[in-house]
Amino acid sequence: MCTNDHLIRLDLNNPVFQEHLFGLQKPERNAAIDTLREIRLLSWAQLYRDAGLKWVKIVSVKPQQGVDAIYSLRITQSRRCTAYREGDFMRFLTVAPDHDSTYGRK
Repeated sequence: MCTNDHLIRLDLNNPVFQEHLFGLQKPERNAAIDTLREIRLLSWAQLYRDAGLKWVKIVSVKPQQGVDAIYSLRITQSRRCTAYREGDFMRFLTVAPDHDSTYGRK
């Protein structure tokens, strides 16, 4: 059973996400890892209230079957990533090269 009071569990196993994450320059990659470390200490309720991460539903991208919605969140000061919620898991999809591509505009 999943509730908003449970801690977020991270799924970082998507090969596209890994390629994007490991392709970042070292300072930006370290910042992303720090953000991931912070996220795993949050409950879902805390994530929804956190103004710094900016968890935002992407309405311009149709999610794959079985996924309610895809969301964008800030992973570094200059980059956003995409993910979706499945139970207590946050399943990461991509790290966008720029803000517009996060929302399917490029």
